Amino acid sequence: MRKFQISSAMVFLLLIVSIGGAAAQTGVSQLDPLVTTSARRLAIAQQVALSKWDSGAAVEDAPREAQVILGSVKAGEARGIDSALATKFFKAQIEANKVVQYSLLADWRRSGSAPAHAHIDLVGVIRPELDQVQTQLIAELADTTEMRSSANCQVAMADAVGKYLADHRKETSKLTEIALDRALSESCADSPSRKP
Repeated sequence: MRKFQISSAMVFLLLIVSIGGAAAQTGVSQLDPLVTTSARRLAIAQQVALSKWDSGAAVEDAPREAQVILGSVKAGEARGIDSALATKFFKAQIEANKVVQYSLLADWRRSGSAPAHAHIDLVGVIRPELDQVQTQLIAELADTTEMRSSANCQVAMADAVGKYLADHRKETSKLTEIALDRALSESCADSPSRKP
């Protein structure tokens, strides 16, 4: 019977692979709350779209968008988040939200009606909920600063989004996947790994 011997180099290599896998998993775990809250913000987009269907209001709302960006920059600075990062991150969140709204409104126009729904109070209910989500996103950006500054951030973010989509397969769609990828596209801090 032959004995199997493992060289010290092989042990070292296995250790590195194991640590790398653990680091990737840790990154995904650290990013889970940020991904989940971004998905929650996108879920609210359906309510916004229904409200705009009822009122006939445009999807684009430049004054509101400016207000969200300014509020996020101020709140982010208080938590040590760079203003340029906060601006890019929340612009991506807003753009993703609009992708959902445009897509849903177009679907409803093609079918001739929106889903049955009760009156939706955009100003009194939905916007305060979005403001609360914004506060949560700022906290999660602050909590993930180290991970989002790492060279592995983009891979970990893609994996975290993939994990979220797999875990929520029954309540998500291709639109959710596209919008969530867009919402989180500006999450990682600038680094050489972000460049194509």
